This record gives sequence, C-alpha cells and structure tokens, in this order.
Amino acid sequence: MAAFTIIGAPVVRAEGPDKVAGRSIYAADVNLPGQLWGMILRSPHPHARIRHIDTSKARKVPGVKAVVTGQDIPGRFVGKSFRDMPVLCWDVVRFVGDRVAAVAAQTTEAAEEALGLINVEYEDLPAVFDPLEAMQPNAPRIHEDVASYDGVPKQRLALDVHNGLTRLAWRKGNPEQGFGEADLVLEHTFRIPARHQGYIEPHAGTVAIDPDGRIQVWMSAKNPFGIRTQLAKAVAVPEERIRVNVVNVGGEFGGKGDAVDLPAAYFLAQQSGRPVKIVMNYTEELMASSPAHPTVITIRSGVKRDGRIVARYLRAVHASGAYGALKPNATLATWHYSGGPYRVENASIEFLQVYTNTVPGGYFRSPGSVQTFFALESHTDIIARELGMDPAEFRLKNLLSEGEEDAVGHRLRCVRFREVLQAALSAAGRQKRKLGTGRGIALYGRHIGGDDTGVVLSAEPDGSFTLISPTFDQGAGTHTILQQLVAEEMGVPIQEVRVVVGDTDVAPRDSGARASRVTYVASRAAVKACRQLREQLMAQAARMLECSTEEVDFRGGQFRFREDPRQQINLKKIVAQAGRPLTVTVIEDAPYPEDISYICAQVAEVEVDPETGKVRLSRFVTAHDVGTIINPITHQGQIDGGVVMGVGQGMMEEMVMDGGRVTNASLGDYKLPTAADIPELKTVLVSSGGGVAAYEGKAIGEFANNSPPAAIANAVADAVGVRLFELPITAEKIYHGLKEKRR
Repeated sequence: MAAFTIIGAPVVRAEGPDKVAGRSIYAADVNLPGQLWGMILRSPHPHARIRHIDTSKARKVPGVKAVVTGQDIPGRFVGKSFRDMPVLCWDVVRFVGDRVAAVAAQTTEAAEEALGLINVEYEDLPAVFDPLEAMQPNAPRIHEDVASYDGVPKQRLALDVHNGLTRLAWRKGNPEQGFGEADLVLEHTFRIPARHQGYIEPHAGTVAIDPDGRIQVWMSAKNPFGIRTQLAKAVAVPEERIRVNVVNVGGEFGGKGDAVDLPAAYFLAQQSGRPVKIVMNYTEELMASSPAHPTVITIRSGVKRDGRIVARYLRAVHASGAYGALKPNATLATWHYSGGPYRVENASIEFLQVYTNTVPGGYFRSPGSVQTFFALESHTDIIARELGMDPAEFRLKNLLSEGEEDAVGHRLRCVRFREVLQAALSAAGRQKRKLGTGRGIALYGRHIGGDDTGVVLSAEPDGSFTLISPTFDQGAGTHTILQQLVAEEMGVPIQEVRVVVGDTDVAPRDSGARASRVTYVASRAAVKACRQLREQLMAQAARMLECSTEEVDFRGGQFRFREDPRQQINLKKIVAQAGRPLTVTVIEDAPYPEDISYICAQVAEVEVDPETGKVRLSRFVTAHDVGTIINPITHQGQIDGGVVMGVGQGMMEEMVMDGGRVTNASLGDYKLPTAADIPELKTVLVSSGGGVAAYEGKAIGEFANNSPPAAIANAVADAVGVRLFELPITAEKIYHGLKEKRR
C-alpha cells in the first residue's frame, strides 16, 4: 500500500491558482489571427412562416465579412442525438429566439448593425405555450412529421398525443386493483416553471478552418466528444475532420452540452475564410439556450389506513419547447429517480415530452428531478397529514429496505434510506415552535450513470506522473480528485502528479460530465491505469535489481529489494533505463448501477409572517449517504452549492413567459440566491460501504439541489397551513393562500 495517505485529505483545487490569478483560458478568451465576431438574428415571433429575407443592406456594412441565412443552408439540423432544430430556420420559426440568420464582422458593433439591417418578412401562425393545451386536438401543430427527423427515438415517440414528442413509461403490478383496495385515494397536480441553470459564463464558441480543411473548435461545453459529433452531423463532415480544443468551463449545471450556435459559426467561417467567435449575451442565454422544462405533474396515490402505499399513478407532462434536440433521445433521464424511495406495490408512471412554442428545454443538474420530487414529496406530506400521521413517521413506514423493488421494478442493494432520514431528523433536533414557524422534510434518491471514459497515464523522466483525461472540469473539482487518486496509487506526493485535459485528438472518448457519473467512471479508469503502469514499472525495477517482481516493494517513488532494502532504485532511473515512454491507456466502460440508489434527506425550517406571507428560511439540514470521501473540500462544496441552488429554485427562480417571450431575460430580473438568502446550513454524513467508485466512493454532485423546494413548501404548510402547488414559493402566493384560508 502507498506510503502517502492522499485519499480523504483536503487537497486544494489543482486548477485553483490559475483561476484565481486569471491565467485560465475560457472559450470567450480565445483570440485567433483575423478572427471575426459572429452574431445571431433571432425570431421575434413564437410561431411564424418566413416569407422573405433580404440581407443586401447588411452585407454593405463596413467590416461585415459573411452573412448566412437559413435559406442558404436549408435542411441543416442540430441536436444531441435527435435532430429537429434547424441550424438557421429557413421556412418556419417556432419560438421567440429561434435562429434565422447569422453575420460575422470585424467588430461587434458592425455585426450588431448588420443584424438590424436584415429584413425578414414573417406570416404569423397560431401558437401554443402551455403543455396541457398543446395536447388538445384543436391546438396548432408545431411539427408536422416528427418521425421523419434524423436520430428519431422511434421506440419512445408519443405520436398518439397531439404535439407529442416522446414518452417514458413504467408499470408495476396492477394499479387498478391497488386503487380499488385502498382506504384513501388522493390526487394532486403541481406546476413547476422553466428555470435557467444560472452559470455566470455564457455559451461561447470559436470555429476556425485550417487550410487543409481541418475544423478547429473551442467551446464552453462539458462534453467535447459530444460537441464534435453534433457539429459533424449538423454541417455534414466526418468527425475526424473536427478537433475540439481544450478550454475551461465557467460553470454549467447541466446546461452546456449542446453545440448551440457553433454550426452557424462554422458556416460563417466557411463563407468568410476566417475564424469566427460567437459569445451569447445573457438576454440570449435566457431566451434561447436550454432551460429546465416547465412541467405539470399529477400524482394519485392509494393508501391503507395504516399508512401503506398500495397504488400510485404519476404523470409528468414536460413542455419540451419548440424542439427536442437538446435532450439525448429527446427525453429526460427520469429512470434515475422516478421510482422514488418508497415501497409501492402497484404503479403506473409516465413522463411525456410535448412540443410548445417556447424555449427548447434541456438538461439542468439532475434533469427533471426538482419537478418530480417537488410533486412527490409535497404529495407525501399531504397524505401523511390526511391520515393523521407525522410526515416523518409516514416516510419511515414506507421507505424501501435492502433487496426490495422500487416503483419501477429496480431491486435495490446497499439501501441506507432510513439511516439517512433519521440522521437528518436527529441533527435538526426539536424545533422551538412559535407563531408562523414550521418545519418540512423531503427526500431525494437516484441512481447514477455509467458509460465510457478513458485516461492516458505516463511515468515522466523526472519521476513524476501525467494523467491525460478527456473530462473537462466544469467546476466540480474532478481534476483534483484524479490527481489524488494517482498520487495515492503510485505512492508519490501529490505535487508529483499532473492532470491534463486532452483534446479530442489526444484523449480517449468520454460521454461528458453528467448523471453524477464522473467520479465513478473516471476514478475506476485512473486506478486501473495506475495498477497497469505499476506492473510495468515493477517489472523494469525487477530487471534492474536482478530479482523477481514479487520481491520488489514500491513506496514513495522508490523500488526496493525486499530482502535487502538498501538495494533500491528511484522512479526516474526506472524510466530512463526503459529507454521509452512508460505509458498506459485505459478505456473504462462502466455499467449503469441500476441496483443502487443513493439518498439525501433534508429538513427546512421557515418563519412566515401570517399577515403578509413573507417567508424566511431560517435553518436547513441536509443528510447524505456517503462512502469514502476522496476530498472533503470539494465534497462539501458540492453539497453547499446544491443546497443554495435548491433554495433558489424553491423560493425565487422562474423564467417568466408572456406569449412565449421570456420577460425577465437578464440576471437582474431573473433572481438567483445570494449569501443574504441562505440560512444556517448543517450537513450530516452517513458513512457506509457499497460505493461503486474507486475506494468505495459515492456520488454527491446531483443530490442536495433537488428536494429543497419540497422541504420548504412542506415547512410553509406546517407553519401557516397554506399548501402551495406551484413553484417558486413566494410571499405573494402565501398571502393569497392565507386570504383564501381565512374565507
């Protein structure tokens, strides 16, 4: 075993000094010789036919080098895997913000002037904005032939639904019989608005075309290989002609996995013969990027008087927006958590994606989870109170145990649901009750993702190690974790390990930072690489020490003959003697651990003014099932950041839309939480085995952010008896609820 104990140490972030000193390069920092500024002309209409486009005046603006419209490149679509979103629209626009034309100029001022001079004649078409209304037979049809699009997920299409896109559905047991046997049946409907991921760095990308036709890309995105695939299909070139270069990502929270304006930048670069950079402003971010879906969820549960859940029906209708392109397979990965942490004997669960004339929805840190668990955990509290049971007692009675099946048929192991909830309750202690105070609890459980990744590990001539990883660090501290793993496995100080992000020409393929999978898959790949490289080093050392590999010890960068430790040789000499680079490449295709669901339990305490409805979150407890914690600083950072994000989604965040137009399209109007909005935070860690990452580590990235809205809503109901069925939880809504209650 290594002589150093790096695992579990609070190691500072590997990239921290460069970021703090301003040396880190982000996508908007890329500046190439002859580079032009690109800008996009966007539709002012939610649904309209394009009758004519005149670009003649725009082309005459001094400094303008390229103008491209959708009518120049008809039939070009972009998307993660399902391609229904035009690179630039040529016949119909489907939301306010849809791309119609693009210009490239020597200055942003010239580009902006040219945009204003492009004349587009539109013919308005009927539009629909609410997903339930979009499903009605008389609603305007947004896409005529969904099944004709490239990459269509045929097995998931919801063609039986008007404006339907995709359906995910599960059925367990006999729900009809279960409802018939229930003593009490309750049904509730919840609404959750669109929300933006709130990263400070906007989408940015640069495209340059080399003289030999090679396409160079710099992009603010978490998945370089996915971006390469999307761009290749959008512009009809082989992936091998595209190189996605390395830049830092300034936060993404699920929202930066799409090529967005990159294909338009390519066509501008192709026409102008010069590199083109496009950087979204924040108005564009909020009106045309990839927010979380507005969702309507209906839950009906049948329960026995003793509190057992015997039947459940859940239907979530997501407003996909104008396109499904920003989601893999045009769906949200709801299999991760749709079963919930409760024992349900009979269930019917359905998630629908429905086209609407609104901003296309994408991924947001554990996509669909806030919607699902706000509804599920609010509904759970209502059932408990209807039965006259304490909400915690009701949950403890129904939580799954080891080896039981969840509501979608996953048989679970390493279950720690009860322990985590009890730990949260214990940490919260007894609340000092007074007028207008309340406490709410909520749970969140999910599986994590798997899939492929790879690393290249090299022993350097100076005795250090270099790990090339394909994983862009979008803020989670991934490179620090990998650095620690290599240092621990190779028995060297952490300063002797360097983690380098490889571009798509250098690094093995990786499917991106998503589904709380990164530490799981990347740690396994890194540890495998270390052990394979160590075998090479040990074999070389044995030859030099004239003994067998079984007689060699390796500690602190030194190889020793076990029977005579005075005979030793250091790593630097081993590499020099080998006369060649000592390098291993490992490809890890990690399975999806569908039999494991990690859990988070949270307790919120609020103070509500019974006259005005003003609500203050006074205390928040979050408890987590954890394995070996590789770095306690980054681990706690993920928890704290998640709670803050969840509080924002619960109490203030909402993309307000009027006629399909986002009306609060700036960070000044779209309110994100600040330090003044955050109460006392308390974290409880329940340690146990069973983690699938290296050293039995467990995921933490997408847990603390999902159940705060439900916990806060439950606390408000406990405080003043007002049950809110729609987010965010605001003083105005509580005030109206109080007025209604007094009536």
